[in-house]
Amino acid sequence: MSIELVWAQDRVGAIGKAGAIPWRVPEDMKRFKELTGAGAVIMGRKTWESLPAAFRPLPGRRNIVITRSADFVADGADVADGLDAALAIAGHAAAVIGGGEIYTLAMDRATHLRVTEIDVLVDGADAFAPEVNSDQWLVESEGEWLYSSTGTLYRFVDYVRR
Repeated sequence: MSIELVWAQDRVGAIGKAGAIPWRVPEDMKRFKELTGAGAVIMGRKTWESLPAAFRPLPGRRNIVITRSADFVADGADVADGLDAALAIAGHAAAVIGGGEIYTLAMDRATHLRVTEIDVLVDGADAFAPEVNSDQWLVESEGEWLYSSTGTLYRFVDYVRR
């Protein structure tokens, strides 16, 4: 099964602050849509709730929400009580899209990491990406640093499991 973890992080691995993405890089959002556009996406309840109502569920994708709450309902999405159940619903491929707890759960099962590095340092960040251990992950491609239309430096780095 192909399991891709897709995230954007600051210089030290921060991915969120107060339930939101703490930067605006439209090029990252475009890549996110390209990477996750037609398959299953797996996310935690907090990530689901952080999505703007107009984009919930994420269009064109099978949305799967992991939660410990037995009575949780996510209109337009499947609900799973853990990673194994979510992967079973997803079938042959899935993109895990957050948050930090779900990335950590999925890291040992992931086949690819699709990371956008953002050249900022988020003060007060409260959600973080898992560490990418070079003993387990090989850089498959590393893009050049580019300026976003918002003026923020970013680059794409893709990893494959060794």
